[in-house]
Amino acid sequence: MKLSVIGCGYLGAVHAAAMASIGHEVVGIDVDDRKVASLSSGVAPFFEPGLQEILTAGLASGNLRFTTDISEARGAEVHFIGVGTPQQKDGHAADLTFVNAAVDGLLPHLAAGDVVAGKSTVPVGTAAALSPRIEAAGAVLVWNPEFLREGFAVTDTVDPDRLVVGIDANATGAEPAIEKIRSVYRPAVAKGTPFIVTDLATAELVKVAANAFLATKISFINAMAEIAEVTGADVTQLADAIGHDVRIGRRFLGAGIGFGGGCLPKDIRAFAARAEELGRRDSVGFLREVDAINLRRRERAAALVVDALGGSVVGKRVTVLGAAFKPYSDDIRDSPALDVAVRLRGLGADVTVTDPQAIENARRQHPQLTYVQDRDDALRNADAVIIVTEWDEYRRHLTPEHAGSLVAGRVIIDGRNCLDAVAWRAAGWSYHGMGRP
Repeated sequence: MKLSVIGCGYLGAVHAAAMASIGHEVVGIDVDDRKVASLSSGVAPFFEPGLQEILTAGLASGNLRFTTDISEARGAEVHFIGVGTPQQKDGHAADLTFVNAAVDGLLPHLAAGDVVAGKSTVPVGTAAALSPRIEAAGAVLVWNPEFLREGFAVTDTVDPDRLVVGIDANATGAEPAIEKIRSVYRPAVAKGTPFIVTDLATAELVKVAANAFLATKISFINAMAEIAEVTGADVTQLADAIGHDVRIGRRFLGAGIGFGGGCLPKDIRAFAARAEELGRRDSVGFLREVDAINLRRRERAAALVVDALGGSVVGKRVTVLGAAFKPYSDDIRDSPALDVAVRLRGLGADVTVTDPQAIENARRQHPQLTYVQDRDDALRNADAVIIVTEWDEYRRHLTPEHAGSLVAGRVIIDGRNCLDAVAWRAAGWSYHGMGRP
């Protein structure tokens, strides 16, 4: 099929390249000249495992191209909208400027029978407001939320765990529109991937509800870590024990410095803001505490470093392992790692940050920090080390003996509870976990 993808940021670029990789003819459209030039030359503008390979292959095959000219969407059967919905500058609600602009730009180029498929995360009710304008152009609007995990986005697009498509069942051309979306994802559908058809509002809610649940689960175990820290309990053993309960599960019960990135924080805030607009503020009031717990853990991580160094970090050299908000990504949006690094510098520490992929992004946002690409160089002569992004080269491939040969002081704060505390202590380190005795 011929597809267009409006918006070539993280979501759109991955979606466009992934759709081309399964045989569709795709044009990616974005207003950013530099982004389009980079993608057109075969250079992924951000790090995502597997993206570079499918981008290169798609361009070489002719199935994939990028442009700033939205009129080139004409002729596509399905138009995906994958633009950003950032948090408003003056509040917590989602800013729909880019969604509205994408629709405005696309409308003159739609043909009868076209399908417009929203993928952006939007407040419930957005699709219902957009639908009449799209129907007036003879097209049909569906909402097809994304469930991508950064670091696994290519796999999650090509081989998703479920496909959700929201549509107004009474819209003209509803059934053919659903079949077109089914055809877009035919390889996944053929494998038996659940294909769930809902109304528009439910499809919008599925995405924000999923993010709210995951954020709540993370903050729950971090709340337990707060209790563990004053009782001597071990939150890691607690998580293991309750995780055996099939109703709970172990995933997302990793206590530490909490979540960040461009989705969970802003999405739960936007969800709470939308609930308030709908007169249901109390229904998701707990999300405000989820957010508060999450932010407290960053403060706690910095406090652990201070305590481990005798009550002051002034003049002390602290090495921060990680800058991205999670491993396998160079995304620093709302990164807990950088938050902790900035806090420590504000307390007087000489902070050195290292990360396999995110240093240049971090440097642009926080030029006041010192950045070192090589892990061992970053560790050299450190008085304390804090691991805040659980890259394999820190949690698996860094031994306490090797690290000990580089640092000035064997003090480590495990901000992700990803290290073997027994092994590090046995090697002479003062080990401090999050919610661990």
